[in-house]
Amino acid sequence: MNYFLHILVLLNIYIILIIGANITVGMAGLLTLCQAAFYGIGAYIGTMLLIQFDLPFIVIALIVAVATGVSSSLISYASLKLKNDYFTLASLGFQMIVFTILYNWVDVTKGPYGISGIPGIKLMGIWSLKGVVAYAVFTTIVMVVMVSIFVILKKSPYGRILRAIRTDETSVMALGRNTSVAKTRAFFISAAFSGIAGLLYAAYVRFIDPTSFTLNESLFIICALFIGGAGNAKGSVAGAIFVVILPEILRFIGMPDAIAAPLREILYGLALIAVMYIRPRGILGEEISR
Repeated sequence: MNYFLHILVLLNIYIILIIGANITVGMAGLLTLCQAAFYGIGAYIGTMLLIQFDLPFIVIALIVAVATGVSSSLISYASLKLKNDYFTLASLGFQMIVFTILYNWVDVTKGPYGISGIPGIKLMGIWSLKGVVAYAVFTTIVMVVMVSIFVILKKSPYGRILRAIRTDETSVMALGRNTSVAKTRAFFISAAFSGIAGLLYAAYVRFIDPTSFTLNESLFIICALFIGGAGNAKGSVAGAIFVVILPEILRFIGMPDAIAAPLREILYGLALIAVMYIRPRGILGEEISR
C-alpha cells in the first residue's frame, strides 16, 4: 500500500511541474528547457526555510513561489529580446547556469554531497506531516489547488491573451495589448508552480542534490507535456501519469536497473514520436478550432 501511495506523491509533484510548464509552453507557445532549474531553485530555497525557520507551510510556499518567480525574470527578459530557437537556446543556458551554481556553491547548497535530514512540512505551524499517507493526501490537495488555478487562469481574459500570443503575437500587439508584460507574468507563474513542486519534493524525500534538477529533468518534463497534450489540464495529468507509471511497469516486469534506465529513455522517445505522428497535439491535447 505504501508503495502505491509513494507513486501517488511523485505523480502529484510531476502534475504540478508539468502544469507549470504548460503555462509558458502550452498556453503562450514559448518553448523553454529550464523548468528543472526553477524546480531546483524552489527545492533549495524551501529546504533553507524548512531548516532555518519553524514556519507554516503556507508561509514557506508563498516565499518559495515569489522567490522562484522573481528568479524567472532573467529568462523572461530573454523572451522579450529573442525569438523561437534563439530563445530556446537562452533557456538552455539558464538551465546550465542554475545547475552549475547548485553543484559548485558548496557552502550553501552542499554541492554534489546534497542536503539530508530536511524537516517535514508543518501545517499551521503545529501539525507535522509524517509518513507517506499524510504526504499522499496533502500533495493531492495541493495538486488539485494548482490544477484549479491553471483552469481558472486559462479561462480568464489573461489566459486568452496568452493563447493569442501563441497564435499570432504581432496581431495581439496591433490590438494594443502589452505582450511583454503578459509573457513576463506567464514565466513568473510557471516558475512559481515549479518552485512549489520543488518544495514538496524536498520535504517529502528529505534529501536533495543537484542531480535531481538537470537538463534531462527539463527534457523529461517537456516530453511528458507533449505526450499528454499541451494547452489544457487534462493533457498535463495524462502526461504525468505516463512518465511516472512507465518506469514502475518496467520494475514490475523484473527488468534489471542497468537495462531499465536506458530502455525507459528509449520508450519515452518512441512514445513522443508515435504521439506526434498519430496525435500531433498529444493524447489529450487542446483542439484548435478553425
